[in-house]
Amino acid sequence: MGTVVMYSSVSVDGFVADENDQPGPLFEWLTSGDVPLDAGGGLTVSQTSYDYTRPYWDRIGVTVVGRHVFDLTDGWDGKPPGGIDHVVVVTHRPAPEGWDPDAPFHFVDGVEAAVARAQELAGERTVEVAAGDVGGQVLAAGFVDEVRMDVVPVVFGSGKRFFGSVDAQHLLEGPDEVVQGSRVLHLRYRVRR
Repeated sequence: MGTVVMYSSVSVDGFVADENDQPGPLFEWLTSGDVPLDAGGGLTVSQTSYDYTRPYWDRIGVTVVGRHVFDLTDGWDGKPPGGIDHVVVVTHRPAPEGWDPDAPFHFVDGVEAAVARAQELAGERTVEVAAGDVGGQVLAAGFVDEVRMDVVPVVFGSGKRFFGSVDAQHLLEGPDEVVQGSRVLHLRYRVRR
């Protein structure tokens, strides 16, 4: 099975979005460089950020998100973001009415089922879990192997927390990697078992 990674860009004070679910400047580092990160050239980062991010993105086979993120993005119009093969959506509701049944999205009830389905689909590739409430639930359930954060120099003060509503202590190793990009600090921690 591939590694399960909880990931997102995050403010210095630990938020992945503001109170209105807006990321504000959290993704500015993805358009502030001169090295194309994606095939379309819409994302441009510093060489340092490219060297750290591109190999990680290339290993992702499946992303796990909550229904809230799915609804906010309108399900990415049925196309997984960033060229990822599949998206597993944690939800208690069925797929939206009129949803294309051939789209590579899988709707499951609960984080345990989501991780199991994601690992089945990903094989040896990485399972990425979006930070926030679902990510915090996956961490609390003991399924997360690594935590990756792209820390952006902004303070939100309040909003949607990186670890969601986790209410217990979880020890991390390292950090195993600390990479300074342009307007971003890339961090990677292994979860202590």
